[in-house]
Amino acid sequence: MAVQIPEHCTLCPRRCGVDRHRSKGRCGAGDTLLAARAALHRWEEPCLSGTDPGRGSGTVFFCGCTLGCVYCQNGSISHGGEGRAITAERLAEIFLELQAQGAYNINLVTPTQYLPWILEALTLVGERLTIPVLYNTGGYERVETLRLLEGRVQIYLPDLKYYDSTLSARYSAAADYFVVASRAIPEMVRQVGPPRFDAQGMLQSGVIVRHLVLPGSFRDSLRLIEWLAEEFDPQTIRVSLMSQYTPPPGIVLRELARPVFTYEYRKVCERAAELGLLGYTQQRSSADACFTPPFDGTGL
Repeated sequence: MAVQIPEHCTLCPRRCGVDRHRSKGRCGAGDTLLAARAALHRWEEPCLSGTDPGRGSGTVFFCGCTLGCVYCQNGSISHGGEGRAITAERLAEIFLELQAQGAYNINLVTPTQYLPWILEALTLVGERLTIPVLYNTGGYERVETLRLLEGRVQIYLPDLKYYDSTLSARYSAAADYFVVASRAIPEMVRQVGPPRFDAQGMLQSGVIVRHLVLPGSFRDSLRLIEWLAEEFDPQTIRVSLMSQYTPPPGIVLRELARPVFTYEYRKVCERAAELGLLGYTQQRSSADACFTPPFDGTGL
C-alpha cells in the first residue's frame, strides 16, 4: 500500500493546506520522509530509557517540526533541513532493528509531519513489533490527527510548553498553543489511559507530560502545573519537569540568552509536589549541549 502524501495538508494545527507533492509545508516537510538518526537513546525519563547501559529508548529523530521553537535544542534538524530520505519500508525495518538491539520502546521524535509514512511502517511491521510505540511531540497537535493513532501508539510524551499566548507567540509563533495543547493532552490520556509499568518499572502505556522551565518564565510554568493538577487525577498522568534549557548559539532574544536559575526551577518543582503531581525532575547538570546526540544519519 502506497503512502498517501497529503495534497492539502492539515495534519498539524497550522493547517497550511500545502500540496506536499509540489512543495514543503510550514513544517519543512514535503513528499519525502526525512530522518536524522535512529539509535538507542539513554537520556529519556528512567521508565523510558532504563538503566542498563546496553539498552535504551529506540529513538527515531525526524526532520522538520510543526512548531519551530526559537530555542530548539534540535534546531539543526527541526529548522535547518538536515536529514536523509528513507521510505516507509525502511522505517519499518528500523523499528525492528531497534527492537532487536534491545530498545524498550520505539520513540518517534517530532513525528506528526510524517504521520502517513509512520502509519504505513506500523502496518508493515504488524505483530512483529512487540514493544510500545512512543509518540514524542511538542504538544501542539490536532485532536483529529491524534485519533488516527488510536490503537497504534501506547505511550504519549507531549510537551506542555506555555500557558501565556504572548510567550507562545514570541517563542513558537503559535499564539493558540495552550488552547490546542489543552485539548490534545486529554485526548492522549483518553486513548491510552493511566500509566502502566512492567515488573522492571518500564512504562508500557500512558502519558508523561513534559515541561521545560524557561528563563524568566517560571510564573507561566506555575500556571501550567496548576492546570495539570486541576485537569487530571495525579494517578492519571506523570509529569516530567525539565531544567535542561541551554541557550542555543546565536539566540537573538535577550531573555533566553541565559540558563534557568536554580530558584526558578526549584519553585516549579515545589509547586508540583504541593499539588501532589507524580513524576520526574532533572539534575541541574542536564543543562548541557552534550546530551544532544549527533544527527549524522546513524541507524538509517
